[in-house]
Amino acid sequence: MIRLLWNTAGFAALALAGLGVILPLLPTTPLVLLAAFAFGRGSTQFRDRIVAHRVFGPPLRDWKARGAISRRAKVAACSVMALTFIASVVLGVKPVVLVVQALCLGGAAGFILTRSS
Repeated sequence: MIRLLWNTAGFAALALAGLGVILPLLPTTPLVLLAAFAFGRGSTQFRDRIVAHRVFGPPLRDWKARGAISRRAKVAACSVMALTFIASVVLGVKPVVLVVQALCLGGAAGFILTRSS
């Protein structure tokens, strides 16, 4: 049952990553990394297939070899984070929530931007 949950999480992350290939606002690389992690827990066969995939494989191999995230993925991830924060401000989210959101998104962006390309 646990393996099924991991595989479901992997396929969900992979589906979102697939949309990220088409839509520039979805951060493909982090979602592919999440899918590979989930598949690693649920099915080594699925994980091996995603690592060998022509689109999703290169970011995984770059991450495993050098901890690298492509420039395009960095721009997409940081853009989505910025747009999310801006939308929260425009929607009038409480200041306390904005502070927490800014800290979390800033930390995530800092991590992403400090990885090699």
